[in-house]
Amino acid sequence: MSLTAELRDRAFRWIADDVDPDSRAELQQVLARAMSQDPAALAELEDRMGGPLEFGTAGLRGPVRAGPNGMNTAVVVRTTAGVAAWLASRGKAGGVVVVGRDARHGSAEFATAAAEVLTAAGFDTRVLPGPLPTPVLAFAVRELSAVAGIQITASHNPPADNGYKLYDDTGAQIVPPADSLIEKAIAAAPGAVSVPRAPGATVLGDKVVDGYLARVAALPRGTARELRVVATALHGVGAETLAAALRAAGFAEPELVAAQREPDPDFPTVAFPNPEEPGATDLLLELAEKSGADLAVALDPDADRCALGVRDRDGWRMLRGDETGVLLGEHILSTVDSADPLVATTIVSSSMLGEIAAAHGARYTETLTGFKWLARAGEGLVFAYEEALGLCVNPDFVRDKDGIAAAVLACDLAATLKERGGSLPASLDELAVRHGVHLTDQVSLRVSELGTIGRLMSRLRAEPPAELAGTAVTVTDLLPEADVLRLTGDGLRVVVRPSGTEPKLKAYLQVTEPVAAELADARQRAAGRLAGLRGAVEALLKEDT
Repeated sequence: MSLTAELRDRAFRWIADDVDPDSRAELQQVLARAMSQDPAALAELEDRMGGPLEFGTAGLRGPVRAGPNGMNTAVVVRTTAGVAAWLASRGKAGGVVVVGRDARHGSAEFATAAAEVLTAAGFDTRVLPGPLPTPVLAFAVRELSAVAGIQITASHNPPADNGYKLYDDTGAQIVPPADSLIEKAIAAAPGAVSVPRAPGATVLGDKVVDGYLARVAALPRGTARELRVVATALHGVGAETLAAALRAAGFAEPELVAAQREPDPDFPTVAFPNPEEPGATDLLLELAEKSGADLAVALDPDADRCALGVRDRDGWRMLRGDETGVLLGEHILSTVDSADPLVATTIVSSSMLGEIAAAHGARYTETLTGFKWLARAGEGLVFAYEEALGLCVNPDFVRDKDGIAAAVLACDLAATLKERGGSLPASLDELAVRHGVHLTDQVSLRVSELGTIGRLMSRLRAEPPAELAGTAVTVTDLLPEADVLRLTGDGLRVVVRPSGTEPKLKAYLQVTEPVAAELADARQRAAGRLAGLRGAVEALLKEDT
């Protein structure tokens, strides 16, 4: 392998158009090593120049590094120029755009660059006052009647990454075809050095944050407030806002995991800053045990996701996203004052929410994965969740997942149950007795070649299984709306789809078992069926790979 003239020239052009001297120097060093025929440098240069980063409905996400296939100031400048052009094409020129950020590497610089491009393009640009949770940005879009909102964040991605998330004038994440139209506008933008930029954006004071906290503080349904809470921000930006929200709602100050309280873009105490990952909440559960807590709360780094830890028969454990989802869904539907409420979840989440909704005479719907769809589930939406710890308990003022608000409502539920002598685990038992045991699991097949996923999905469509783990199944193909297959049978469901963010094929499993007599017996039967189903699905997905 040798450096081609075409690759060399593309690198030179990108360097010439870059607006950040540090990024220029970084890519120049890679190019110099590649020109000396260093194989590792050649591969790195090809990777960096292999972009651009794809602009999807979740915006951009990638490693912070120089070149078009990374997150850097030049990429943010050209992306924002594309967003500005798209907004202007929709008649939104000159409107309010809110820019927020987390505390990752590069976030402050990227937020400043985005604000300067928007200001130069004639927009009324408002910048949030420092690193804040993503839900505050989503709230600000609606609160300020903005035409768009931009949050610089990579959520719970690895430390090396950063990202760019876009909200439209509804306050929700964008949906197709906006992503493809914006990507075309970005491609048409000039080099970053030629994109106009201007200072002058308005830095917002505390009013927007105070407004968000006031709305969150009004969410609790009950009056009980006696609750000992421990929490972690996982080195992200949620600690201060969570503490303020709980105080505003009348709860005691949460005890925070000290080693993870302050924002730190290197995330030194966790291998992967995601509450779902093994080990990520170990320090939180240790603190919960030591302090005699009633509830443990884990936020992801940008605080849009919330995980709950509880003490059950075997000690402290983290609830699965589906468990938290049905608990809060039941809590909201038991106390909602809406005449015709709607609750929603995704096609890969537990179906128990549907049973709960039916019991309360409420409407229920399922959407494709992602809060861009859940936020648009329909009129009268009062609650939505997805199994990956995304919870929307406040859709009238934040049309996205909101870990801060979910934590406050979870504390409300836990305190109410504690006052009555109950608990979250006991409530899960009660829901299972009423609606049946719903057990869920996930099988992920990581591939080294992306083409493997397409071939496997094609084979499953051409030769779908007639049965899984001894149960006959029928197959529903969601094409062309989505690249998803649903396999359903008596008491089981499997949803197979390619991952939207990783080179994986994912299968989401569920088994249901009615409780005829003893709950423990039903759980044992369900666990056995789930184990058998998992084995069958693993065998199915390993074929031809």
